[in-house]
Amino acid sequence: MLKKIFLNINGVNRMFVCDPEDSLADSLRLLGLTGTKVGCNTGQCGACSVLLNGKVVRSCVRKMKSIQENSKIVTIEGIGTPTNLHALQLAWTVYGGVQCGFCTPGFIVSAKGLLDENQSPTREQVREWFQKNRNACRCTGYKPLVDGVMAAAKVIRGEMTMEELAFKIPEDGRIYNTAIPKPSAIAKVTGTCDYGADLNLKLPKDVLHLALVHAKVSHANILSIDTSEAEKMPGVYKVITSKDIKGTNYMNGLCFVPTNKSDGYDRSIINDKKVFQYGDVLAVVAADTEKNARAAADKVKYELEVLPAYMNGLDAIAEDAMEIHPGTPNLFLELPIRKGEESGPIMESAPYVVEGSFYLQHQPHLVLEPDVGMAYRDEEGRITVQSKSQFLQAIPVMAGQALGLEADQIRAIQNPVGASFGYKMSQYTEALLIASALATGKTVCLRLDYAQQSFVTGKRSASYFNVKMAADKDGKLLAMEEDFLFDHGAYHEGTSEPLLEKGLRFCGAGYHIPSIRGIGRICASNQTFGTAFRAFGSPQALLASESLMDMLAEKIGMDPLEFRYINTYRPGTTMPSGCEMDIHPFPELLDLMRPKYKGALERAKQESTPEKRRGVGITLGIYDSSFAANDYAEIDIELNPDGTVTHFSGWHDMGQGADGGAQMLAHEALRPLGLQPEQIPLIMNDTAITPFTGAAAGSRTHYMAGKATIDGANKLMDAMRKPDGTFRSYEEMVKENIPTKYKGIASTAGYSSQCDLNTTQGNPNPTYTFGVFLAEVEVDTKTGKTKVLKMTLHGDFGTIGSKLAVDGQMYGGIMQGIGLALSEDFYDPEKHISLISQGFPYIQDVPDEIELQYTETIRQTGPFGSCGCAELPLTSPHVAIINAIYNATKVRIFELPATPDKVLAGLKKLENGEKIQPPQRYFLGSDMNTKLEEFIKNPIIMPETHA
Repeated sequence: MLKKIFLNINGVNRMFVCDPEDSLADSLRLLGLTGTKVGCNTGQCGACSVLLNGKVVRSCVRKMKSIQENSKIVTIEGIGTPTNLHALQLAWTVYGGVQCGFCTPGFIVSAKGLLDENQSPTREQVREWFQKNRNACRCTGYKPLVDGVMAAAKVIRGEMTMEELAFKIPEDGRIYNTAIPKPSAIAKVTGTCDYGADLNLKLPKDVLHLALVHAKVSHANILSIDTSEAEKMPGVYKVITSKDIKGTNYMNGLCFVPTNKSDGYDRSIINDKKVFQYGDVLAVVAADTEKNARAAADKVKYELEVLPAYMNGLDAIAEDAMEIHPGTPNLFLELPIRKGEESGPIMESAPYVVEGSFYLQHQPHLVLEPDVGMAYRDEEGRITVQSKSQFLQAIPVMAGQALGLEADQIRAIQNPVGASFGYKMSQYTEALLIASALATGKTVCLRLDYAQQSFVTGKRSASYFNVKMAADKDGKLLAMEEDFLFDHGAYHEGTSEPLLEKGLRFCGAGYHIPSIRGIGRICASNQTFGTAFRAFGSPQALLASESLMDMLAEKIGMDPLEFRYINTYRPGTTMPSGCEMDIHPFPELLDLMRPKYKGALERAKQESTPEKRRGVGITLGIYDSSFAANDYAEIDIELNPDGTVTHFSGWHDMGQGADGGAQMLAHEALRPLGLQPEQIPLIMNDTAITPFTGAAAGSRTHYMAGKATIDGANKLMDAMRKPDGTFRSYEEMVKENIPTKYKGIASTAGYSSQCDLNTTQGNPNPTYTFGVFLAEVEVDTKTGKTKVLKMTLHGDFGTIGSKLAVDGQMYGGIMQGIGLALSEDFYDPEKHISLISQGFPYIQDVPDEIELQYTETIRQTGPFGSCGCAELPLTSPHVAIINAIYNATKVRIFELPATPDKVLAGLKKLENGEKIQPPQRYFLGSDMNTKLEEFIKNPIIMPETHA
């Protein structure tokens, strides 16, 4: 049954026919108004916000049958256009409110509703409004969004003009080290940027829509799969199973360490023998509509032999646990770290020793745009996949053999991306899309719903750390012992081995520790697979060492900041991996933080009450700025007939502003040519036409792409330069047979080295990023709930290229750290399928007071003295919050997240005169010292370096 309805949409009276059961969001999108985004589809994210008769509504949960005739609807397209921006849209670009941009239309529409009612809101009123209307953002930390509303309100009140609000290029023409908005900002604030689901909606009519058939258990043998009923359903073209995969069906998990007991080929594109995690794909339905495909997927029948499910690492490595992947032990890789003298005798004689066991949970990425993509044959016959991937060149490497394709038969293109934060280092969705296109011979598209997004995509690997630290009578660190386990879930997905190395290198990072001994371990479980997540590996390691730094300072009787100050890096000191820093900014950063820290302690003392106790916590954070030893990147740069210069790169844009970075770096490198920013067009992320720039991961792309850009620009300008110092035109270059296109190359070979697998000693990164975090919290002693009042971060990333981009990364990373500390978790794949159930931080969970300050220590090897930054803000803010909770209450949380029930239980223990002890030491499969001796007797033969 259909319904004809008259509506006024964006000031125009329109009549259309719809299904009364359809949502308002879907109906608007069918009209081409795809600025209205659908994220959660349950009314929890606000990306779909529109104005209905002047009121903000979440259109994904408003049925068309509830919309009154002649209602007035305003979408983002009705607020402003690229050539006639509304003040809110301009303010969003100027204040850094646009990162991935997926939530942006919903926020701007919501803010328009507020300013229509109240042109002079306070900051708290803006925050209350966004909270009430469930507007969620994962990228920005919310502060820039409130800044944007406040600035736009000034324009609306007539206190500022649009011209005064707009960014202006400085008189010297330089855009490097400014706050210039990124090129894609206008499209994102006006709703004209098409993300994956928007592109799918606009494909030709004969496209096939895919729906996945999921196993609804976490561990089982597959006995049978019956697709016969599904094949008879309306609109079904084909039901694809493992039998339709032409290659091996097993993806390459990128395992290279000789002692890894797994070969890495553990994940099927479509499962055929076993179920290893909840949601594993047993079949794919291809049909004429998504609705028909999903209906048919429900008709696929399967018979399973359910097996014991090991939903955490400790259960998975228990002596009586069965092998999850037959033939491979669940505990599949162990590696040692050995630095300095033996730690045992030092521990025995040291005057101060502390130890503890710490658990960090499976943190969900909680992006607002569910995974989405398409696959088709291009004009040259290549199978082409468009997706959210943040490492396009990895698709043929990880999936080519499984699909039966050579690398040159696969073309990969990145769509505009509604955030990733690491989960799209997995290329699994891409493999499904390509397999389905090959099996059907048709163009196919896939869109996950939010429940699928939750249980199909990877999470931060959970960890169990047993750590002991010792100091001398003066408070100088002497030794550390670490024994830890990463629960990497069901599959390798290319990240298991580098994760283990990160854990070994970053436990105790920030401090000179002369003696270190330890074992890092990683196992498979039936939990959702582990994958990359911002600050990959360090949040787990630093939870242990930064907590123990506070515990050790307390035992010695020293202030936590001063204890860190005397132990941090200075010339002649080394990291846990034995390498010395290229720079030593921590003492200066701590000096700058000291007065703020003392002020925070005084405020906490004065403002605490028995019911609301306030506390302060401090931590150090450190992370790499390149991608393992011998990192490599390329860009191409080409002079055009009209005098413009095109920059070609595979700099993946996950929302961090790759387009802005490419433009800014190229503009600075080409300054002698006198070009305007708009005279440097960008071509990005299409493996058919852009070079290998590498993954958007590890804070590497600004550093590596920047160096390659400088190299390419210099090559072009050297070719253009005449003997008199002026530059040849395009016509002159062609006339003289001089090439107009050049390849810029960057490599860290020569100033990075692979870590020795027998000791974890080495320096795989030429430079690092540094930060000091200060958390101020308030704990409600009646409920146990913790509220973060303020976060301060002092960071060093070298010369800052874009202040908007760097600030944005800091705000967003700190917000994710707050979630990691207090609420975010993914454990039960049947329950943790929404933003709220996974602990998503909304605006009132994040303080409006986030203070940032930078020292800009020149990086000698970096582009224009700079390096990356995006990992640093999630290295240790969560531990600063945990330390602040202890400072407020004397309750030490050892196992995250610090939910109200855990804090309250600790408070009650203290009230009853009980001590809060660390968890019993985790048993991780064997004795640490025994395992270290095994490595000494049977050293690992080092493999070739894999960049």
